[in-house]
Amino acid sequence: MFSVRLAIGMVKPCTINNIMKGSMQQLPTALESCQTTKVNMKASFNALKNTSMECFDGIQCGKLRDKWLECQGIKNWEGLLDPLDDDLRNEILRYGQFVEVAYRCFDFDTSSPTYATCNYSKDQMMAECGLGTTGYRVSRNLHATCSVQVPRWVGGKVPNWISKKSSWVGYVAVCDDKEEIARLGRRDVVIAYRGTATCLEWFENLRATLACLPDDMAPAEDCHPMVQSGFLSLYTSSTETHRSLQDSVKEEIEKLLEKYSDEPLSITITGHSLGAALATLTAYDITNTFKHAPLVTVVSFGGPRVGDRTFRQQLEKNGTKVLRIVNSDDVITKVPGFVIDYNNNNNNNNNNNIEVARNEEADDVEVGPAGGFPSWIQKRVEDTQWVYAEIGKELRLSSKDCPNLGKGDIVTCHDLKTYLHLVNNFVGSNCPIRATANRVLMNRKNVVEEKQLLFR
Repeated sequence: MFSVRLAIGMVKPCTINNIMKGSMQQLPTALESCQTTKVNMKASFNALKNTSMECFDGIQCGKLRDKWLECQGIKNWEGLLDPLDDDLRNEILRYGQFVEVAYRCFDFDTSSPTYATCNYSKDQMMAECGLGTTGYRVSRNLHATCSVQVPRWVGGKVPNWISKKSSWVGYVAVCDDKEEIARLGRRDVVIAYRGTATCLEWFENLRATLACLPDDMAPAEDCHPMVQSGFLSLYTSSTETHRSLQDSVKEEIEKLLEKYSDEPLSITITGHSLGAALATLTAYDITNTFKHAPLVTVVSFGGPRVGDRTFRQQLEKNGTKVLRIVNSDDVITKVPGFVIDYNNNNNNNNNNNIEVARNEEADDVEVGPAGGFPSWIQKRVEDTQWVYAEIGKELRLSSKDCPNLGKGDIVTCHDLKTYLHLVNNFVGSNCPIRATANRVLMNRKNVVEEKQLLFR
């Protein structure tokens, strides 16, 4: 028996040619759309760039040395999600800070010659973003490259920022502080990714059909995992000046595994939105490439769907742990494609979603007699390259449960700050939000000075 989970806001596969073709009279409309997106994105992160990390001063973790494996998902977070364990909450928020660094360091100024690069050197990044005392050192910058091309007939009629192919997308950081290593119980390696920021990255997001993994990412067994085409392109594409994100990550991880082979080590990959999808691909690639890799964990915020059921099964087989933080009011987490849920006793279903806070029955629609499809229809549906699978354990939250958020718009529901606010105030399914929230949202309009978040 299986059911079909329909997507909200599902988009058709698209390329930049599909978007921009037509008469030249349509070009200003396309450019205006990109410009509007760019302006909204800059406004959204202006406040983020200027916000002090003091807002996290009240979220300091206790010692994790005796519990870190559980917080990293060694037991699939059993008993930690509902109610939400405080140590796990603090770890989720801590990794959310690393994603915020990826946003703050990115140059969003399209008029700047350094647009889409990192604003700071590796040695300055953590200190400039308020994490200089966390004990982490940035060891490598990471770039993602788009494979879509601006059509030749467009010529020089579009600004340079639209055709920007490679951009800074995140970084690798290593915990080097002895006291922090002792507190965590191991040396932690963090890979952090920002969300979509450039015009061509938006176009890659729209390439929503599934594609087979390349040979160097395919498993040895006779199976064919498939992932979203645009995400795979961003992960594997390169230019003459920038290596692919895949090559950069694997080279850095190989170096770190060799350097710290004689001590406890963890690899935590975190990201928001597009960064969440790249984090999942990165985790798959690391565990598939390095057979003796340490525990690899993904902590993702507001991520879209990434791959099909075979891809999920390979992740589970390789021991990759994925914790997806989902806002049930965030449409991005419900695209692309649709999901077929198999309601049987398959052993591969150990990674079923855990829905806490709000149960969205409308997401699961049973179809056909007894909720089942004939096998030939099932096969036809899967052949459309639009059938995705939900991956990992899910911590489901809802903006509607938070009085400070109310009925947020699409941008607010997807914003990283919203996610961190919900995690910080979530208790459990019986009591979704703390009776007395110890934090208020940052002023998103950025028209008055930042309010310092209050802890009570």
